[in-house]
Amino acid sequence: MSDIKSLSGFVWSIAEILRGDFKQSEYGKVILPFVVLRRLDCILQDSKQAVLDAEKSLPEGADEATRDMILFGAVGGNVKVYNLSRFTFGSLKGQDPGQLHQNLVDYITKFSPNVRDIFLDKFLFTDQLKRLKDGGILWNVFERFCEIDLHPDSISNIEMGYLFEELIRRFSEMSNETAGEHFTPREVIRLIVDLLIANDDAKLTGRGIIRQVYDPACGTGGMLALTEEALKGFNPSIRVELFGQELNPESFGICKSDMLVTGHDPEQIAFGNTLTTDAHASKKFHYMLSNPPYGVDWKKYQDPIKAEAENMGMEGRFGAGTPRISDGQLLFLQHMISKMRDDEDGSRIGIVMNGSPLFTGGAQSGESEIRRWMLENDWVEAIVALPTDLFYNTGIQTYVWLLTNRKPASRRGKVQLIDASGERFWKSMRKSLGSKRREIPDEARAEIVRLYADFLNGESGQDNVSKIFDTTDFGYREIRVERPLRLNFHVSEERLARLHDEKAFQKLNNDEQQAVLDALAAIPDRLFTNRAAFTDELTDALAALDFKIGAPLKKAILSALSECDEDADICTDGKGKPEPDTNLRDHELVPLGEDWREYVKREVLPFVPDAWIDKSYTDARDKQVGRIGYEINFNRYFYQYVPPRPLEEIDAELKTLEAEIAGLLKEVAA
Repeated sequence: MSDIKSLSGFVWSIAEILRGDFKQSEYGKVILPFVVLRRLDCILQDSKQAVLDAEKSLPEGADEATRDMILFGAVGGNVKVYNLSRFTFGSLKGQDPGQLHQNLVDYITKFSPNVRDIFLDKFLFTDQLKRLKDGGILWNVFERFCEIDLHPDSISNIEMGYLFEELIRRFSEMSNETAGEHFTPREVIRLIVDLLIANDDAKLTGRGIIRQVYDPACGTGGMLALTEEALKGFNPSIRVELFGQELNPESFGICKSDMLVTGHDPEQIAFGNTLTTDAHASKKFHYMLSNPPYGVDWKKYQDPIKAEAENMGMEGRFGAGTPRISDGQLLFLQHMISKMRDDEDGSRIGIVMNGSPLFTGGAQSGESEIRRWMLENDWVEAIVALPTDLFYNTGIQTYVWLLTNRKPASRRGKVQLIDASGERFWKSMRKSLGSKRREIPDEARAEIVRLYADFLNGESGQDNVSKIFDTTDFGYREIRVERPLRLNFHVSEERLARLHDEKAFQKLNNDEQQAVLDALAAIPDRLFTNRAAFTDELTDALAALDFKIGAPLKKAILSALSECDEDADICTDGKGKPEPDTNLRDHELVPLGEDWREYVKREVLPFVPDAWIDKSYTDARDKQVGRIGYEINFNRYFYQYVPPRPLEEIDAELKTLEAEIAGLLKEVAA
C-alpha cells in the first residue's frame, strides 16, 4: 500500500503541469484517462508484434467478431483489448515531439472498438489532448507518464483499484465534488463481502460453481473486484461473472477498462442511470452489493420512476412505494430486490446507506411502506451500524443492510441488529483522508462477521452489541386520538376586530359590514360557554338585517367570536355527536403485537377521559383502524444511560485547572 501511496503521489505531481491551462476541477479529466492509457500500454507491450502480425494474416472478408477473436487470441490470457497502431509509449517517446498529438490520436483510435469508445465517448480524451497541445504542455505530461511502470507484474489489478480511488479522492476534494459517489473505503467493502458469504460455505464449495455479482452504482468497480477476490479466495475454481451500471462517465470508463484487462465481459458493465433505464432488466443475480449516493434527490428523474411505480405496480421495481424526492437510496434497494433469484440458491444483498432509510417517514409514507414490504416479506436479515468518519466525503453514521430471500429456518421472522459503532470496532488513522478519520481494522471486521454468523443475541458483556428481534417488533399501528371541541363566544371589540380579517366579511360592501356589526352589538355582552345558545342569539340578531346572510359568513362570524375553552360545553354536530378539536388531535403508535383498544384504556383514557379514537382513520391495505408503519430505531435498542459525574469530582477538576492557569499566567508575567 505504501508503494501505491508513492505512485499516486507521483501521478498527482503530474497534475501540477496543468496549472494555468486547466481549472483544478478539470485535472482528473486529463490525468485519469492517461493512467488508463498507460496501464493498457504496459499490458499490451509484450504482445504488440504478435497482434500486428495477426492483423496481417486475418482472413479476407473476416467479420468483426472473427477479427476480434483472432486479435484477442494474439494478445493472450484473458485480456479483451488490442491495439493496431505501430506506436507504443516507448516508441512515441523517440518520435518528433511536434508529431506527438497526431501520433497519440492514431494510437487511441486504433484500439479495439470496446476501448476506443471509452476514450472517445466517455473520457472525451481527444479533446483534452488538443487542449494540452494548444497549451504547449502535451509533451511534458506524456514524458512524465512514460516514467510510470503500470505493468501487471509490477502493479496488480487490486492495486490499480487503490490507485484510481486515491486519485479520484484527491481530484474530487480539489473540485469540491463528492468523492463518496465514486467509491467506498476498501475495509467497508471487505466487511460487506465477508457478511454476504459468511454462511455460504456449502453452496460455494466444489467445482462447477458459478456466481453472478451485481452493483447497480458500480463506480470504478471496487465492490465487484473485491467480491470476486473473496469468492476466488474461498474457492479458486469458482467462476465469477461481474455486472454493473454506472452514471458517471469517467468512473464507467475506468470500470469497463478494468473488466477488459481482467478477462471479464466488458458489455456486462453498462453506462447510464440504473433507476430510469435498467441495462440488466432481464437478469437476476446471486450477490448484489452497492453504496448508492446518500441524500441525493431524484427530482429530475422522477417522471419515469413514478410512471413505473403507478403503471406496473408490484410487477415493476418500485411498486412498494417511492421515498421523498430528496433521497433516492431506497429506490436503489428496491431495484436490487427486484433482481433476486427465485431458485434454491436465491440471492443475497449488501447495501450501505445512511440513517434516513431506517426511520424517515411516518405511517403510510413511501419510506414506511417500503420498510413494511421488506419486513413483511421477511427479506431483511441483519443491519449493522458502522462507526462514523469512515467515508471520504462525509462523517455521518452509516449502516450495512443485509437482505436475502433464502433465510435459514433459524432466522425466519427475525432481524439481527448489530451496533458496530463503538470504539472496539474502529481505530483512528494516522492521517485523515478528507472526512475519513477512522478505519475498521481486520480484527474488528472479523468480530462483526462472527457476531452475524453466530446469530448472537447478547444481553450483557461484549456481545450486547448484537440483538435479535421479530420482524413485527419494528411495526406499529398509528391511531388518531380525538378530543372534543370546546368553545366560548363573546361579542367583544377584540373579537370583532378579528372579523375584519375574514374573507367572507370582506366581500360585503361598507354599508353591509356596518349593518352586521350593528346587529352583533345587540347580542348580550357576556361570555357564552355553549355554542348552541350563542348560535340562537346570533340567528335572532342577524334576522333583523334586510339582506341574506349566507353560511360562509355565518361560519366566519362564529370563528371570529370564539375561543377554545376547556371549561366550555362540548360542541356537537347535527346528530348530537361531539365534534373533534383539530388543535388537540394527537396520534399514538401502538405496537403491532398489541390490541389498540387495550392500549387506549391503559395509555390514553386515564389522562384524557373525554378522548376517543377516529375509526375512519384506517390502513389502506388491511382496512383496520389505524395506519400501519415500520421504523428501525437503533438508539432505542442500544441506548445505554451514562450517569453524569458527581459534582464534587467536577468541582475538584475545575479547581485543578484554575490552579494550572494561574501558574501559567505567573510564568508569562515573569
